[in-house]
Amino acid sequence: MSAPEPASDGLRLDRWLWQARFFKTRALAAQLIGKGRVRINQAIVTKAHARIRPGDVLTFPQGATVRVVRVIELGSRRGPAREAQCLYEEIAEDR
Repeated sequence: MSAPEPASDGLRLDRWLWQARFFKTRALAAQLIGKGRVRINQAIVTKAHARIRPGDVLTFPQGATVRVVRVIELGSRRGPAREAQCLYEEIAEDR
């Protein structure tokens, strides 16, 4: 297991998406990111190791829905769903 990243440096995008329970595994999150389907502050990202920080806005597809969320906290683990919901704020949903 790798050492935790310093909070000032941000957190890997794939790890945060997994911790916030948007994806079942980090591999699924990384796969979507690698396809260029995720944006950080409107910029397309293709690297799973891209860093995010509180205040960043993420846009990504999840099933038939496009999610737009603002990162509130980085989190330190993949906890229960209630805890994960505190990591972000839903901005918009396109159904």
